[in-house]
Amino acid sequence: MLMQSRLVALAAAVLLSTGAASAQQAAKKNAPAPAAQPAPTQPQADGSPAQQPGWIVRCTSASRDAPLECAMEQNAVLTKTGQTIVLINIRIAPDTRTPVALLQLPLGLNLPIGAKLQVDEGKTVDLQIQTCENRGCYASSPIAPDLLAALRSGKQLKVSFQNMAKETIAIPMPLGDFAAAYDKIK
Repeated sequence: MLMQSRLVALAAAVLLSTGAASAQQAAKKNAPAPAAQPAPTQPQADGSPAQQPGWIVRCTSASRDAPLECAMEQNAVLTKTGQTIVLINIRIAPDTRTPVALLQLPLGLNLPIGAKLQVDEGKTVDLQIQTCENRGCYASSPIAPDLLAALRSGKQLKVSFQNMAKETIAIPMPLGDFAAAYDKIK
């Protein structure tokens, strides 16, 4: 019960682009949870989220002689606490050269339902939650060619999951610079 109330409070604390009042009104009506904003670089003085650069590309290497391994990621956080609600990491698997998505979601999920991805109004892709630990729950899946094409040309990715009270929480993730970031890692 405590975890359910934490998730409801978490959803209520999420700011919509129209402001905190909209999030509070939605929470009071027991409506589907308001969406989190992409992670801001720094909160503004009025508490609203600042603009984030979008998909971030990071490259690392095991040693100076090893090849670079690059991944792209975007996350959504609660603006008041900085808590990660959704983190999406996409990398190219070195053995198969196919893109693989790793999602980090908050604790307190309805695990059998899993998570869903949907680009704009396209078909939903179901992901099974594989494991949870103190930082959150994780789902990982290769990205099918049709989903990759939708991500490259789409405007918004919606990541949805259910809390323990079986309320659906949908988090929008902008895709405006997805194609440019993906071209850097492939």
